[in-house]
Amino acid sequence: MPRGKNSKHRARERRHQAQVEPQNLVGAQAIVGVGEDSLIAWSYCNPQGLQRATSTSTESIQRGNIDEKVVIMVYYLLYKYNMKEFISKAEMLREVIQMYRNHYLEILQRAAEHMEMIFGLDLKEVDPYRHIYILVNKMEVSCDARLLNRIEIPKTGLLMAVLGVIFMNGNCVSEERVWQTLNVMGLFSGRKHFIFGEPKKLITKDLVQQKYLVYRQVANSDPPCYEFLWGSRAHAETTKMKVLEFTAKIHNMVPTAFPSLYEEALRDEEERAQARRNFCSVVIQVSGFFLHSC
Repeated sequence: MPRGKNSKHRARERRHQAQVEPQNLVGAQAIVGVGEDSLIAWSYCNPQGLQRATSTSTESIQRGNIDEKVVIMVYYLLYKYNMKEFISKAEMLREVIQMYRNHYLEILQRAAEHMEMIFGLDLKEVDPYRHIYILVNKMEVSCDARLLNRIEIPKTGLLMAVLGVIFMNGNCVSEERVWQTLNVMGLFSGRKHFIFGEPKKLITKDLVQQKYLVYRQVANSDPPCYEFLWGSRAHAETTKMKVLEFTAKIHNMVPTAFPSLYEEALRDEEERAQARRNFCSVVIQVSGFFLHSC
């Protein structure tokens, strides 16, 4: 290709990229209000993190560019979730992946892991032929919750982590133990976090008011000590098995690696199933009574 035509071709590609990214990614960044450097700090959920290239070698530069594509993909998925839009492979290739098509699966998988671990959102394929996806919140939101200002999207992952600490410590855990876990995640009392805001206010007030957590003083404690339990909405919108699966994944393990907790989660699943069967039985009996009366 002649030099003039080649230059024009590259210019058209740059203009196309400049047109695509602002439409979809600026809005996504506004959702969480942070930049790319802050997102790279998400390494607490993945020991390898999203590392930037520090070498000038071609391989390191390419790896750094792929890492940045993962960050952009996270922004893009958040944007799509909040717009309540389906996510297609074709769109992701066109608007995010672009020249890194050979790394599509790696970029999508890493972005999906961050969406799950941090935001509590699972990427589900709903059309395997056209490769259409949706993001599903790990919390099974109740009807009442849809009418209220329920927990914000970016905080679902943190809530699942706290619920996991509670479950793994006998369904009631000291505030000190919770903070030990949150400190490992880079969250400290009184220090504002770029995603979760002020953590102490979030876990002792916001999530308590929304009935996801119970925060109470330990009986007869002097000086006062506090503990956490699951709230009523946590019991309604998730299960011990789902929380155990989430916690195990954080530790790169499987739920059965925690035998006693796994057995408890199985019993909880059976109790829930039995409660549903009993409810259906009552509904059928009541319906039959009214039909017979008519």
